[in-house]
Amino acid sequence: MIEAQGLSRRYGALLAVDAISFRVERGCVAGLLGPNGAGKTTTIRMLTGYLPPSAGSANVAGIDVVRQPVEARRRVGYLPESTPLYAEMRVADYLRFRADLAGVRRRSVRQAVDRVIDRCALGEVRRRPIRQLSKGYRQRVGLAAAIVHDPLVLVLDEPTSGLDPGQVIEFRQLIRGLAVDRTIILSTHVLPEAEAVCDEVILIRAGRVAARGTIAELASRLGLRRIELVTDAAQPEARVRRVAGVRSVETVPLEAPWNRLVVIGGADGESRARATAADDLPARLRAALAPSRALLARDESPTLESIFLALVRAEARA
Repeated sequence: MIEAQGLSRRYGALLAVDAISFRVERGCVAGLLGPNGAGKTTTIRMLTGYLPPSAGSANVAGIDVVRQPVEARRRVGYLPESTPLYAEMRVADYLRFRADLAGVRRRSVRQAVDRVIDRCALGEVRRRPIRQLSKGYRQRVGLAAAIVHDPLVLVLDEPTSGLDPGQVIEFRQLIRGLAVDRTIILSTHVLPEAEAVCDEVILIRAGRVAARGTIAELASRLGLRRIELVTDAAQPEARVRRVAGVRSVETVPLEAPWNRLVVIGGADGESRARATAADDLPARLRAALAPSRALLARDESPTLESIFLALVRAEARA
């Protein structure tokens, strides 16, 4: 449904996006992830036809966004980070206006507006001026406007920015509901956000694709695991860091003399040559903390945040 091939964008001497290539299949929610300045928004603007690439190509629903940008935009719903709204218009009037702009047939506009008002839970505010709405409702109006023409592809750029925790949860549920009948790209630098809603992720750093796949695939590819230990050892972090295969350690103080250690492990490169089988990592951690007590609290797949940090550090070493 979405394909980028060697997509690049220059701003003078600055190469903001460097030959990015990826595919997103029909019905998938894909997270476009990375730190601020990684090139996510520039990539999205090229995919949606709002910014021409300096090199490469992009296709959305079989349409070349460079050669046919207007036709491509008809198949895409785009919610930018700063939602453009006319504050003095009432919600239903604004959505009718956006439906007209999107080319919805005149006899179908009312039905389209009613559909997205129901889908985005805007019934209570449909007659209110947009300026009177909360941030959460404004985001819902922006989302409704993005899907009023029933696009095949939905592109969301930092959709939960500025929302409170309750609004974030509601918006996540709304995104998952919309994914039933369309392909979605979600750009965010909030990694737990992507972990909650995305089927697969595309990690971008410094304008390049660092990795892509499901969270389980990325963890398996890197050989990563997340281990929690509770110990009463003195200076436990320094002792654990010397264990082969340990990527990172975080110490969480508990009631003295106890600490919780969150260890991201996985042997690669030089560490792999020195490490024994990966399954004995908890035993080697306990041995490093002996003769003090060390209790295994958890041994599981790492979070997306841990995976991203491991990739960034590996690339920095390379």
